[in-house]
Amino acid sequence: MYKTHNPILCIIPPYMLENMVEKGSTKIRKAALQTIKQSSHVRMERSTMAEHSGTDLQSMVAGVDHHSEKRYRRVYDAKNQEILPGSLVRSEGDKPTGDVTADEAYDGAGHTWDLYKNEYDRNSIDDHGMIIDQTVHHGVNYNNAFWNGKQMIYGDGDEEIFTRFTIDLDIIGHELTHGVIQYEANLRYRYQSGALNESFADVFGSLVKQKKTNQQAKDADWLIGRNVLIGNQYALRSMKAPGTAYQGHPVLGDDPQPATMDDYLELPPWDDNGGVHINSGIPNHAFYLVAVEIGGNAWQKAGLIWYVTLRDKLKRNANFSKAARATIHTARDLFGKKSLEEKAVKKAWERVKVI
Repeated sequence: MYKTHNPILCIIPPYMLENMVEKGSTKIRKAALQTIKQSSHVRMERSTMAEHSGTDLQSMVAGVDHHSEKRYRRVYDAKNQEILPGSLVRSEGDKPTGDVTADEAYDGAGHTWDLYKNEYDRNSIDDHGMIIDQTVHHGVNYNNAFWNGKQMIYGDGDEEIFTRFTIDLDIIGHELTHGVIQYEANLRYRYQSGALNESFADVFGSLVKQKKTNQQAKDADWLIGRNVLIGNQYALRSMKAPGTAYQGHPVLGDDPQPATMDDYLELPPWDDNGGVHINSGIPNHAFYLVAVEIGGNAWQKAGLIWYVTLRDKLKRNANFSKAARATIHTARDLFGKKSLEEKAVKKAWERVKVI
């Protein structure tokens, strides 16, 4: 029986919002506090869902079509209220709305669906033709985007630190991948399993963007959220060089992500769920190293290894070392013992000092 877990799966970690409260202007502080408050409301709603007895997967997730092999998207407009899903503004096949946010959400969901279907033969988020529902213009100056267990929600940002959260295709791919993770390994959102949850979302978010732009691994920027964080020199995260995405930001400070286990941060469960957004830099960097070592298009071989591992090999409480062993075994299964791919995966996990 499927049960949701309480954390909402946001692109913006709590430590960013906390820095905004401590160091931001009056407008920035107000927007950050409101975002924290709204996120708390969503957590309470998810907790209520999880406690509802006798509820199975199909009845908890709205909009599932187990017969469709075609993508189906719906975009709703909350009109800056805290309501879900809002007013329907675009369905599959409809013409663009003219609202850049709604149309970015629609297109981004399509590119995400295409990657999973065309490269990994996955039929939507749940692999059974699930309708992809998304709500835009959530709240006032809401500084986040998140998957709530059933659908996507995007804020417009405060236009001081963050702009609209549909602006980056990798953010859309990241958050929808949290849904894929939910239906597969359902990685527990705490400590290393939670960091893996965030990392798998970053991996496939980046691959959605790379596939759309037809970039090879060596040419990709490997940045997550390059445009949503205002300022040309900033991004949310760097898979190529964790800890460098937004160095010296006047409000957010420095990117705290480690690249190897030497700098792993032991955090309590109330601090970023034990560091899920921070320590995800380690498996993120491992994937980057694998993709560049193998070469070519990262979604084809490196991405396939990570996808099959997520689908078939990982359990809910997996840690970094279990993920390392699982990806090595998957590479061997797919490409052969002592293959370039197996060697690349093993070497990457060694370089980040997980094994």
